[in-house]
Amino acid sequence: MANAKIIQEKQLAVEEIAAKLRNSSSTVVADYRGLNVAQVTELRKQLREAGIEFQVLKNSLVRRATASAELSELDAVLTGPTAIAFGGDDIVAPAKILSTFAKKNDALQVKGGVVEGRVVDVDQIKALADLPSREGLLSMLLSVLQAPVRNFALAVKAVSEKQEAQA
Repeated sequence: MANAKIIQEKQLAVEEIAAKLRNSSSTVVADYRGLNVAQVTELRKQLREAGIEFQVLKNSLVRRATASAELSELDAVLTGPTAIAFGGDDIVAPAKILSTFAKKNDALQVKGGVVEGRVVDVDQIKALADLPSREGLLSMLLSVLQAPVRNFALAVKAVSEKQEAQA
């Protein structure tokens, strides 16, 4: 009877992990071996503030979840101690936070992940981390959209000043 209960709990855990893999805009897998408690606490704090869920999970459960979520290519990076950051709306945030933290703490190793349902390697995660955040991209877009209006206003002002000078 106890075995049936344990199996049911594991099946629920696998279903939960598979749902997170499917619903997360980006997921980053990392090896946290060598981090001390204070470092892990700081990393968790940074991720939590960005709305990112960070969990240490058993590789066997994650492998079953990747099979369920049709992301079996991710199994290649599921070796050793594995921590997974499940991102929310901001695709860049998990990669950026983990990559920045890994630069300061050599013990943290980013292994790969999933971005919008596609398995990516560590180089693609690092490239994603180099992108500006969602807010940064929106501000760039806004400045590009405002430029023609601003230039038109400056041209109208220059013409107006020229006409006043001639009068």
